[in-house]
Amino acid sequence: MTLIASAALYGCSSGDEATEPLVIGGKPWTEQYILPYILGEYIEANSNYTVEYKDGLGEVAILTPALEKGDIDMYVEYTGTGFKDVLKLESEPGQTSEEVLQAVREGYEEELGATWLEPLGFENGYTLAYSKESGLDATTYSELAELSRSQDISFGGPHSFYERKGDGYEDLKATYDFNFSTTESFDPSIMYEALKNGDVNVIPAFTTDSRIDLFELTTTKDDLNFFPKYDAVPVVRLETLEEYPDLEVVLNKLAGQISAEEMLAMNSKVDVDKEQPQDVAREFLIEKELIEE
Repeated sequence: MTLIASAALYGCSSGDEATEPLVIGGKPWTEQYILPYILGEYIEANSNYTVEYKDGLGEVAILTPALEKGDIDMYVEYTGTGFKDVLKLESEPGQTSEEVLQAVREGYEEELGATWLEPLGFENGYTLAYSKESGLDATTYSELAELSRSQDISFGGPHSFYERKGDGYEDLKATYDFNFSTTESFDPSIMYEALKNGDVNVIPAFTTDSRIDLFELTTTKDDLNFFPKYDAVPVVRLETLEEYPDLEVVLNKLAGQISAEEMLAMNSKVDVDKEQPQDVAREFLIEKELIEE
């Protein structure tokens, strides 16, 4: 469904009628504390709209119904999460970013009354990581799985990773025939510390997380292409785009503006340098000359 087509369903309104603040949600981990402020600061600098934040609101199981009900107007989601965890679609090895984006865009418009705008420019996928001190020696998921069948190797992941269908723990385990000795559940913010401290041997690390380099972790390759693409994209309610007619154009000007390296650097400023997410977001936008100081 295009924006024009959706107008027939929801009716058009002028920008002057959009008086309520836009509500931007987010997930409870570093990158997702930064991204709402990148969207919000940019919107307020380039439109007459105002913004409220519900950063750290919850994972996809909370954000999706919040979006449907109108408790939030938008947040940044990852295409693979929408594809697998929300729409329950089956991915195919070698699927392109464009194919995954088109599938989630169509699915969300048909089922959830929301759409995906243009990608921000970076992917934050999964990589199974381990500490150099663990004694493990694997470069691929398959090699790591083989080790798990012959050694005592423990696995620790976020609570939501065990609940995910299609791209979560049980499906990963079945695809690669992992045989971890034990599993632990952690908040994403302490998962890396648990690995560093030797509480577990393997975690599903996020590829743009600064702690991969900070803790000198070894990452492995998804050689069977289990995980789909996870491109970061603003997801917005169709009703919101009708009520705030300039919003789509404004947000799409952020398309391609954030590289994986830039997102990793921003995450590092929060995780390592202990800067505030909103300050990091604003500094990034100013440095990129996307907003004025």
